[in-house]
Amino acid sequence: SNGVAGKYYYGTGKRKTSIAKVRLYPSKDGDQLVNDKPLGEAFSRQSWKTLILEPLAVTSQLDSFNVVAQVYGGGVVGQAGAIRHGISRALLEYDESLRSQLKSAGLLTRDDRKVERKKPGLKKARKSSQFSKR
Repeated sequence: SNGVAGKYYYGTGKRKTSIAKVRLYPSKDGDQLVNDKPLGEAFSRQSWKTLILEPLAVTSQLDSFNVVAQVYGGGVVGQAGAIRHGISRALLEYDESLRSQLKSAGLLTRDDRKVERKKPGLKKARKSSQFSKR
């Protein structure tokens, strides 16, 4: 479906309820596709794009790869985080020696924060109804 072929490096990324399957194709262009759309179309806000490309920026590989990601589940922030996680993992497939760089930037850690469940007798997960002494 995408105009890329040949060898690639793969990484799966997760964040909240989003899952991203990320492929890095070695190239000179540095294009990014998310669900067959250009990165800017899939993520309008600059801060999201910066977040997603952070692993490549940290390892100064921005122009060495075409990123092709399929991502589903969750919302736009979760998806951005998932792609970022996937890129980091794919970079290790490509070159294990990047681990220390990615690790110290905190890019290999799966952010395991999830929405806490609502509990019975409470309004939300922790918010309770107003206390009335009488």
